[in-house]
Amino acid sequence: MRRAAILVIAAGLLGAAGVALAAAASHGGEPRLLASAAALSLAHAPALLGIASLSEKSRLLLPAGLLLALGTILFAADLTLRATAGSALFPMSAPIGGFGMIAGWVVVAIAGLVMATRRG
Repeated sequence: MRRAAILVIAAGLLGAAGVALAAAASHGGEPRLLASAAALSLAHAPALLGIASLSEKSRLLLPAGLLLALGTILFAADLTLRATAGSALFPMSAPIGGFGMIAGWVVVAIAGLVMATRRG
């Protein structure tokens, strides 16, 4: 399997989860938490597709995408469990996921800087 394929798989799963979470948010429960999980999932799914499509241009993009995917999954899963079960995934799971997303975006920016300064 091509390494970037994992980002495409994650994008598809996050996109599907985002739509399902948005639907769940409109039908009760804890809509604020579910809507946040949906928004994060739906925002990062297309970003992962873009990162996957560019991943051959920089070795930094695959790890950046993995950080984004794992961070989003962790954060959205924590919010979803809080909304549906009333408890966290595990202690500090949302902040860890949020840090993963932030770190992923920083690595994307670094990859862009490296690509911009490359000769050729």
